Amino acid sequence: MSILKVARMGHPTLRARTRAVEPGEIRSPEFQKLVDDMIETMREYQGVGLAAPQLHVGLRLYVAALGAGGHDDEEEDERHEEAPEPEPLVLINPELRLSGGAKVEDWEGCLSIPDLRGIVPRAPEVEVRAFDRDGRRIELRASGFGARVLQHEYDHLDGVLFLDRMTSLESLTFLEEYARFWGKERVPEE
Repeated sequence: MSILKVARMGHPTLRARTRAVEPGEIRSPEFQKLVDDMIETMREYQGVGLAAPQLHVGLRLYVAALGAGGHDDEEEDERHEEAPEPEPLVLINPELRLSGGAKVEDWEGCLSIPDLRGIVPRAPEVEVRAFDRDGRRIELRASGFGARVLQHEYDHLDGVLFLDRMTSLESLTFLEEYARFWGKERVPEE
């Protein structure tokens, strides 16, 4: 496994729409290595999600570690403090459906836009249909922080950055200033 270079805002790969992964590609050693490298890279940079375009790969693929902090339920966090970190989700050719009513605003960051945070409105719930790393069809629902991560990473597949979703740039802040004035702890980068 390798830690790959993360594209930063301004690189054209982050603004390009990605292509679907062909079913025959999924089980290939090259594709499986890419998935492993994506997971290792996400963990190295302490992210909670990472999309293929962020690694200069134009495929409809992302990984998400929804069990890696940011839960809405503090009691659940305490119960799972000692539990091993779950394996990240691997979502290939995802189809996303927004639900849950009115959008909710919260802070976001991005590995491709290091050290910046901003308030982004997102749907409070999502349903996702995709293929897993073995090529099996999966369906899942997420709410709260998990829904936010899935939407953020899905946007990368269409060349959209969290800055594009902000309704006002007034909240745009450097991480250091966020920590001083707005947050008690670090907002995970997606």
